[in-house]
Amino acid sequence: MWFASHGAERIDAVALPLCGEIERAIATLPRDQPGLRIHGTPGLSALLEPGGAIAATVAGFAGGLSRPVRALLFDKSAPTNWSLAWHQDRTICVRERRDVAGFGPWTVKSGLLHVAPPIAVLERMVTIRIHLDDVPADNAPLLIAPGSHRVGLVREDTIDAVVKDCGVHVCTAWTGDIWLYATPILHASQAAAVPRRRRVLQVDYAAFDLPGGLIWSGI
Repeated sequence: MWFASHGAERIDAVALPLCGEIERAIATLPRDQPGLRIHGTPGLSALLEPGGAIAATVAGFAGGLSRPVRALLFDKSAPTNWSLAWHQDRTICVRERRDVAGFGPWTVKSGLLHVAPPIAVLERMVTIRIHLDDVPADNAPLLIAPGSHRVGLVREDTIDAVVKDCGVHVCTAWTGDIWLYATPILHASQAAAVPRRRRVLQVDYAAFDLPGGLIWSGI
């Protein structure tokens, strides 16, 4: 399994039967956003929660009763053809602030409370990207540095060196495919060479509770 050795894997067409329902659930959300944080969207939770095909797929990688704990929608198009430098996802979304050792700093993004947890929390999580449009090599596919999830927290001044050491994999996909990756993996996205619609629903999953009374925000 490529996930075990490299920290990422593509599951072909697993979300294809659900793409229409996902599109209807997000139809009223703002378009062309670099990263729209989603919470309380009617109809979306039922498609991603335990018991559904997507969560069942994630459970094979994250273990246990994996549940969605944060969701973002990326809607790239010709008018909003952005790029994203190499980075790690380092924050989680929680319901309320509690002072717990190792958690911080705290931020509010789009009205939702976020905190940087210890790396051990991120290492137990899995992030998925559900592709609602085809993403060939010229439509800004996700770039990952295979194996970089094992490095721990990567200082910004060492990111380029880690990417050079790990190499780069281009995560092309077709509508309905899901890419799973270990949440701390280094990743990036270039502007599309041939700009067109590229909608990706990104969801963080976890199969464990947080310490100290912290509660996942969920979706």
